[in-house]
Amino acid sequence: MRYLKQHHKILYYNLFTSGKLHSHLADVEQEAQTLFFRLVKEYAERNGVTEQLKAENPMEWVRRMNNIRERATETVNVEVVFV
Repeated sequence: MRYLKQHHKILYYNLFTSGKLHSHLADVEQEAQTLFFRLVKEYAERNGVTEQLKAENPMEWVRRMNNIRERATETVNVEVVFV
């Protein structure tokens, strides 16, 4: 909401005055979460981050998953949140 208010003031006030702000934010949140989880799953499969790796080398698994989550977060921010 803060980003929308600071960078897209007209859209923010139009949504606010029409009573659609919260439903818009909920829709964006849902879309962002869906994309995030899909990307994490795809990136993990592509990079061989498996349950077997988690059992054999937990620290490596954590390192890779953190990297994957960061990449997914960046993608979601660019494609959904900060549009």
